Order: sequence, then structure tokens, then C-alpha cells
Amino acid sequence: MLYRIRRIFEWSFISAICLMLFTYSAPRATSQFDRVSVYTRDIEFDYISWMLDAARVKIQQGAVGMPGYLNRESSKVVVSDDLFVTQQINQANDALNRVYADPSITDKTAASARIRAELAALDKQQASLAPIAEAILQGQVSQVAADFGLTTLGQPIPTISFHSTAVPDALIVSPRDHIEEVANISLLPGLSVDQQAALEDRVDKGLNVSSLVVPIGGVGVYPTMIMQTTDLAWLVSTIAHEWTHNYLTLRPLGMLYDASPELRTMNETTADISGTEIGAEVMKRYYPEYGSASFPDASTSLSAGFGLAAFPRIISNADNAAAPPPFNFNAEMHTTRVHVDALLAQGKITEAEAYMEQRRQIFVQNGYYIRKLNQAYFAFYGAYADVPGGAAGADPVGPAVRALRVRSKSLADFINRIAWMTSFDELKKAVGQ
Repeated sequence: MLYRIRRIFEWSFISAICLMLFTYSAPRATSQFDRVSVYTRDIEFDYISWMLDAARVKIQQGAVGMPGYLNRESSKVVVSDDLFVTQQINQANDALNRVYADPSITDKTAASARIRAELAALDKQQASLAPIAEAILQGQVSQVAADFGLTTLGQPIPTISFHSTAVPDALIVSPRDHIEEVANISLLPGLSVDQQAALEDRVDKGLNVSSLVVPIGGVGVYPTMIMQTTDLAWLVSTIAHEWTHNYLTLRPLGMLYDASPELRTMNETTADISGTEIGAEVMKRYYPEYGSASFPDASTSLSAGFGLAAFPRIISNADNAAAPPPFNFNAEMHTTRVHVDALLAQGKITEAEAYMEQRRQIFVQNGYYIRKLNQAYFAFYGAYADVPGGAAGADPVGPAVRALRVRSKSLADFINRIAWMTSFDELKKAVGQ
């Protein structure tokens, strides 16, 4: 009972802070944000309702307490079964979509009856598995975070808590004459590509801006929201990434997330580094049979739509002598961003936009199915700078964050140092720039 009371208090406290920061970071009624929201009010995601429902689910999970009675092997079986059921649900949904997309099928209800019955059974099975699997993964990530020294009074604070669900998309807006995220509005999940493109077109023409609807993998509310997936390595990395945002939210860096583009990049790059290191250790410690876990760059996998870009192209040894070097996504995207910045600095907006479209076609030809490459794309993905190159271009913030990590004796030392910074100038001073 005392445990449940403490958890309810913690969820209430952290959720209140998250909501306060959401409100605090929202620009005033005269801002670009509110001008954009005129186009999105009817399709915006309701975080308050989601957080209340997720908190209820987590309290119920805590009441069960079943993972404490499972040994390591039994826990792995539960997690594996949950991922397998998620895969079956994805396959069933794909089959259902094909039925409704096939013009030769006249009675779609009858044709899809078996699939819908299968989906109902799978949803019921997942409803019983998911809470236990989530609790297991929370415990594993929490143990690694604690062993890395990310604790207060002996445990990670806030407690690591996540809920897998359908996540919203995000409408990103940037000015056309330079790259800057001036609005980030969460939309209801499930908008079709046609609906996304139509929304972007209305916003672009109505406000003379650059906009893009992007998929996201998670949101740092509390409990954190994580996209449903069958990729365990990505899942544990993202759990740790979003929890790092919760951790930072209680400190100056997180509280100032939206105060400047530099601070946003510092937040996201720190969370990326933390998620990668904690996630890799979780995989090594609890799921070594999965081998060496790789964590694809967010701008590569998510922008590809179907995640195909997360996998490198394979060239056989026999062809190495004659084959051109493999296409390097990060390097090519870095080159693109640097040239776009140079064109925009010269006031050549039309030329920059034409160049981005030319480059987008090159990416598509090499297997990276980017729907739209524009200022908004770089404004969003450029903040994730945990690896060299990529959409950040020549932005010095990411390299400075990485330099601080290299100079830190541990992940905890790095996070606890950067968490108390309130400006990019502080970071530059810390790394001697």
C-alpha cells in the first residue's frame, strides 16, 4: 500500500511538472505557434487524457507486482512473447489494409471478417502480456541506470515508467529564410500521407513557411510514451532516451528545453547519448543472444517511412573492386545541410529549396525514402546530434556535447554536469571552446 501511495504521488508530481513545462514553453497568442494551430486544432493530440489513462494503467501494473516473482529466463520469455504478438498484430493490420485497398474486393466486411477476429484475439492477448513486459523492461533499464550511477537516494528519480502505444505525429514548422523550429504540434496518430501533405500545403501557403509532418518514436511525458515496436534494441534505447528527458526536466537544462535552439539540441543529444549507452548495456546484460545491438540514427530510420534506411546496403566482396563506395547517409545529409545553410545565408531561398529537392531525389535513389526534404526537416532532425554528420550540418552544439561526454569519467558524470547548464556558452566553456 505504501508503495502504491508513493508511486501515485510521484506520477502526480512529475506529470504536473511536465504539463507545466508544456504550458510554459507554448508561445503567446501572437506567436507563430498559435498561427499554425489554427490549421491543427481539430486534429491535435490530447496529452492530458493520455497521461491520466497511462497513469491508471501503471498503477494497476504496480498493484499486480508479478515481475518480482519471475526469474530472468521467465522474464525474457514474457518480453519475447509480447514482441511476437506485436509482430502478429502488425501483420494482421497490414492484411486488413490490403483488403480495404483492393478495388476488386466488393464485400470488404465479409472478406476481412477472419482478419478482424484474429486482431481481436491478438489485442486481448497483448492486453494481458504488455503490462508485465513493460514492468520487466522498466526494471531492467532502471537497474542499468542505477548501476551507471544515475540515482538519487539509491534509485533513479523519477522512477522509470513507460507505456507503449500509438504515438502522435508532429507537425514541424520552420521559417523559409533560415532553419529554426518555431512550432512543434502533436497530431492525432494515423493521419494518411495524403492528409499530412494537404496539411503541410495549407500551412506553407497560408503562412509562407516550411512545414513537415514527422513520425516520432517517443515523448518525454510521464509515464513516457513509446511507440509500439518489435525491435527490442530500439525499444530499450528509447525507454532510456525518454527517461533521460524526465531526469533533465527536474533540472535546468530540461526546464529550458525550448528556450533556444541550442538548448534543445543539448537536450536531445544528451538523451540520445544516454539512451544509446544504457540501451546497449541492457541488451548486453539481459539479452546477449541478440548479439551486438545497433541503434540507427533517428533521422535515418524515421524519415525513411518504413525504416528501410536503417539497414546498410550490402556490396559483395567480389564486386568491391568495381563498385562505387557505399552511400553514406550521414555524410551526404551533412553536405546537404551545410550547402542549404550557405544558400539561405545569401538570401537564396528558392535556390535552396530547389537544391533540397534535387538532393532528396538522390537519397531516394539510394534507398532512403524521404518524402520531403525542406527547412522543417532540418529544424527537427538537426537537434539529434549524437553522431558526427547528419542533419545538424556545421552546427557546433552537437560536437560540443559529444566532447563533454568524452571528457567525462562516466555517463552519470556527463549527465549530471550538463543537466545544470543554462546556455550553450556554459557548454563551450566546459569543453574549452
